[in-house]
Amino acid sequence: MTNLDVHPQEMVCGGNSAPATAELLVPRDVPLGGPRAMTVRRTLPQRRRSLIGSWCFLDHYGPDPVSASGGMKVPRHPHTGLATVSLLFTGGVSHRDSSGANALVRPGEVNLMIAGRGISHQEFSTPDTSLLHGVQLWYALPDSNRQMPPTFEHYEPEPVTGDGTMLRVFIGSLAGSTSPVETYTPPLLAAEVNLESGASLELQLDPAFEHGVLLDTGDLTLNGSQVPVNHLAYLPVGQQSLTMDAGTDPVRLILIGGEPLNEQIVMWWNFVGRSHEEVVAYRTAWQAEIGAEPALLDTGKYDDGAPYPRFGPFPADQPDPLPAPTMPAVQLRPRG
Repeated sequence: MTNLDVHPQEMVCGGNSAPATAELLVPRDVPLGGPRAMTVRRTLPQRRRSLIGSWCFLDHYGPDPVSASGGMKVPRHPHTGLATVSLLFTGGVSHRDSSGANALVRPGEVNLMIAGRGISHQEFSTPDTSLLHGVQLWYALPDSNRQMPPTFEHYEPEPVTGDGTMLRVFIGSLAGSTSPVETYTPPLLAAEVNLESGASLELQLDPAFEHGVLLDTGDLTLNGSQVPVNHLAYLPVGQQSLTMDAGTDPVRLILIGGEPLNEQIVMWWNFVGRSHEEVVAYRTAWQAEIGAEPALLDTGKYDDGAPYPRFGPFPADQPDPLPAPTMPAVQLRPRG
């Protein structure tokens, strides 16, 4: 998925120390372009908190009747310096990217695409999808790996069941389950947790991690405090455990976490870089490669060693690519 904000903001993320108490991050509605835009609820990034571990972006959408929303229709677009993680509760999404990957993702599965030095991809809800509901996350790659070649993985974890509970570990380790998916970043966690009405679950956490709990549905008490539906509850480094209690309504949530990245990143549109100049160069390259603006380079390599085209080849019979929005009139400056 692409960040189709009409006026995408610069987000600068740094290794600030975690607050002593948990935060509730309130979602904001973002239409993903066009008169029949699919609206998503964005809880990350925010000005008050732009990173949880390496996680830098979280969109939550649905359940949307595709007949009304139009479903997911995101043509080819670029990414740099990040990885995308696609998780679904209902429906299906078809993914194609310039690394050669062509895969579906359905409930209980994960698609992980690492952009590295540059990739382009498209995502469309499948023709048999009548109700679309899920989350899309990004995490930032550390400086040591952000120029790596792009990769793609698909994984379907075995559920871990208990007394009225079920969880799936898509990335990282939790409750005795470990995902084989390679993230090329400091340790991360992404899992889906389901609780039946009245059920409780205590999870042991890595105290070196920050964590976030996104409540999709249900009546959730988290460590003794209520969490509103669609909100992201942030837990700072140092948490040894997490207790979740379902009330009258069954609960479904996404748990994310990771070691603090401790790096500054500049995130604008679909690019993660380290400076204004890098982001401008990524945008210029994309526009040139899709023929939207005059090409400055047509052979060889870019100055940072990335091959041309940076964002890879794509089949000619696919929908037209998305052009990049205009850069803001101000310098994108790292802060924090």
